Amino acid sequence: MKSRVKYATVALGAMFSLLPAAASAQRQPPSPEQRIERLERQIQQMQRQVFPRGRPADTAGFSDEPAATQSSVASLDQRLDALERQMTDILRMSEENGNQLRTLTSDLQRAREEQQQRINALEQRIADAAATVPAQPIAEPQVSAPKPGSAKPAATKPAPSGTSTTAATGGPVVGAAVDAGEDAYTEGFKLWEAGQYDQAINSLRAFTAAYPKHRRASYANNLIGRALLDKGQPRAAAEALLANYRNNPKGERAADSLYYLGQALGQLGQPAQACKAYQELDAVYGAKVRADLRKQVDQAKASTNCS
Repeated sequence: MKSRVKYATVALGAMFSLLPAAASAQRQPPSPEQRIERLERQIQQMQRQVFPRGRPADTAGFSDEPAATQSSVASLDQRLDALERQMTDILRMSEENGNQLRTLTSDLQRAREEQQQRINALEQRIADAAATVPAQPIAEPQVSAPKPGSAKPAATKPAPSGTSTTAATGGPVVGAAVDAGEDAYTEGFKLWEAGQYDQAINSLRAFTAAYPKHRRASYANNLIGRALLDKGQPRAAAEALLANYRNNPKGERAADSLYYLGQALGQLGQPAQACKAYQELDAVYGAKVRADLRKQVDQAKASTNCS
C-alpha cells in the first residue's frame, strides 16, 4: 500500500513539472514555416471549393519551389544597383548637356548682337560717306551763276584780241593762250566730253591741285563728280559733289553740285536724302539758280516725289 502511494506521488510531481513547459509551448507564436503551411492549407481548401474539378493552371496555382532564392535576390540587387548607376549617369549627362546648350545659346545670341551692331555701324558709316546734306543752309553771301549762253569774263579788264571767253555750261569756247589754268581745265573738260572719264578725272584733279584758287576750281570739282556719276559710281560721285558744295559754297558750280548730289543719292536708293539736297539748293540759292538748272531741279523733285 505504501509503495502505491509513493508511485502516485511521483507521478503527480512529474505531471506538475510538465505543466509549465506545456503552457510555455502554447504561449510561443508559430514559426514562419508553420504560418506558411497553415496558409497553404487554407488556400488549398479554398481552391478545392473554387476549382472542384481539379487544380487550376500553373500560373494560378503554387509551385513547390520557393518564391525566391538567395542568388536570385542578390542578382536583383545587382541589377537594381546597375540601373541606379545608369540613371545617375543619365541625369548627370542631361545636366551637362543642358549647361552646354545654355552656353551655346548665350554665345549665339551674343554673336548675333555683335553682328547686328557691326552691320549698324557699317550702315552708319555708309550713310555718313554718302554725306547727308546739312540741315541748315550756310548763311554766307552768294555769287549768282551766269545765265545760259552768257559768258563771265575772267578779269575786269576787257579781254585782248585773240583771247576767249567760256560758256555758262562750263565748256570752253576757244582755248585761251594767256591762262595756263584755263588751258588745264579745258583739257579735262574735253576728255569728259569725249567720254574718257578716267583720264578726265585725273586731268581735273591735277588742275585743282595746281590751281586751287582758280575760278574754274568749282567747275572742275563739279565735273569730277559728274564724271564719277557717268562712270556708274554714285557713291564716289556723291562724296565729290558734296565736298565741292561744302568747301566752296560760293563757287559757280556749287548749286550744280547739289543737284547732281541729289541724282547720285537717288541712284543709291536714298530718295529722302536726295530731296534734302534739292531743298538745300532751294534754301541756299533760291531765285539765283539758273533757269536751265531750275528746270532740272523741279523735274527731279517731281520724279522723286519730294514734298
